[in-house]
Amino acid sequence: MAEQGLVTTVSSEAGTATVVGWVGSFRDRVAGAHRLLDAFAGAGVVPRPPNGDYAAVLVYRERILLMRDESARIPLFFRQSDGRVSAVSSSARSLGDAEELERRYFCRYLTGNMAQPHTALTPFTGVRRVLGGEVVELSPTGRLHGRIRRPASASGGLPPAAAGDAGPGTAAKELRRALENAVSRRMGTTTACHVSGGLDSTSVALLAARTLTGEGSRHGGLVLLSGRFGSGELAAEQPYLKEAIQEIRRHAPEARPVIVDAGDVADFDDFRHHAGDADEPHAHAFRAPFWSRLHAAASERGCDILLTGCGADPIADTNPFHLHRLARTGRLRGLALQARAWAQGSERGVRDIVHDYVLKPALPLAAERIGMLASPGTVLGGLGAFSRPPWLRSGFARAHGYREAAIAESRFVFGRAPERSLYDAANYLAAPDLLSWHRAREDGYFLSHPFLDQEVIALMRGLPAEATFRPGRPKAVLREAMADLLPARIHHRTVKTPFDQLYVRGLQVHGDDLIGLCRCARHPLVQEMFDVETLCRAVREARLGVGDAYSWDRVNSSLALVMWLEGLLSASP
Repeated sequence: MAEQGLVTTVSSEAGTATVVGWVGSFRDRVAGAHRLLDAFAGAGVVPRPPNGDYAAVLVYRERILLMRDESARIPLFFRQSDGRVSAVSSSARSLGDAEELERRYFCRYLTGNMAQPHTALTPFTGVRRVLGGEVVELSPTGRLHGRIRRPASASGGLPPAAAGDAGPGTAAKELRRALENAVSRRMGTTTACHVSGGLDSTSVALLAARTLTGEGSRHGGLVLLSGRFGSGELAAEQPYLKEAIQEIRRHAPEARPVIVDAGDVADFDDFRHHAGDADEPHAHAFRAPFWSRLHAAASERGCDILLTGCGADPIADTNPFHLHRLARTGRLRGLALQARAWAQGSERGVRDIVHDYVLKPALPLAAERIGMLASPGTVLGGLGAFSRPPWLRSGFARAHGYREAAIAESRFVFGRAPERSLYDAANYLAAPDLLSWHRAREDGYFLSHPFLDQEVIALMRGLPAEATFRPGRPKAVLREAMADLLPARIHHRTVKTPFDQLYVRGLQVHGDDLIGLCRCARHPLVQEMFDVETLCRAVREARLGVGDAYSWDRVNSSLALVMWLEGLLSASP
């Protein structure tokens, strides 16, 4: 990784810093590492970790600090025993013993696909994760002195005087400024932008093009990376993609379009490799074949960073849990009016809106239990994000704290104020980067997500709902912020084709193989943890279209765990 430029090591009179990723600005990684080293140099000084995508180890004469930025895209782990840290690594697998697995971790992992990166547990006994925004302090001999993690910053929004009467125009200007800063910080020598023809990715690529051609710009080349589907429902995205690339190249004629033929790709292709070789169980390993093809194309063009539009859906859109705040504070008339407006704008019923954004956040586990009781007869019927999947053995769940893990996960996702917790949860759901990390040594770059920049999140967190809510017009503030750059066709579109086709095709092609892999699994923990036949039945139901996105996520996570455990056996001497 150091040879690829992914690791920066600097020294000064204060000490030595080793940084994986970048601090402050991608192009000024050495300067950023020095600033980080100087910021934490004073005895007892532990400021908030600055913006960036990084994990760092700072070694001073009197102490050692381990830290990650708040977005937590790049992992960092340490091995601990008897209060002393003996090793630090960006790979949990390199620190762990495959014979000593932490069963509580697997219960936490199986509660939902956000449980993995925001908890300290890892699959290996004695190996712990440094959390996002956390600073772990050690003595020079490795004695653990403490872990400091501040709550997510709510600062950075509009000034108090402007926030009260912030209309969409003011909010749009501030969002444009924050996004321009986020993109500029991430521009490399050769920057790739994933362009799908949607509002989010096109906005990022247009801002990158403007940054590239701006006065006094020191930025290098721009690659526009896209997947092409010649048939099926995803083929309908091609006209939008073509228009997006044309507009981006109007601003930056030297930008190079790279269109990758993805017509033959399907989810779960080579699943044993993508899920089995990962550092940790990877809930989104089923989607790895598509992203791997794009990653390889960017690597071949010498790109040193790849920007995506991930995160815009939860971050740049209206916060629906504002309805929960209205109910919590007794403003029932306002709740009724806004629930009707939400229902009208999203073509859903008022009852569904109130259930999803008022009742379920208040009683998530009870709501899921009722949903499962109301949908008998199938394995996936009513299975939500937290309830125990039927194929997880009840004895294993009781022995290793599944219920406690589900409660903890639901509190993280919704919290006492779901409208505030949304942003913390979205950071881990919107851009699962384990694939990027797994391929980094081969590709020579990381993914980065401007919409998940801390400045952007802080701005959107501070906006009043009145400034962002426009019935029937999702991401209204983003649309206004980018109105002068976006092609009209993309500016006005409100529906984008999902990647369901790849998932359906993947289960149709690989369903029997996945079932066979589960039945033939050799790792003893698979049988200890799962009722394999029930899991196989769930795969068959998913292939037939039974269930919903929540229940399919639970199947995908469990299949990835089976393959990961099998990968441990294959890697053992």
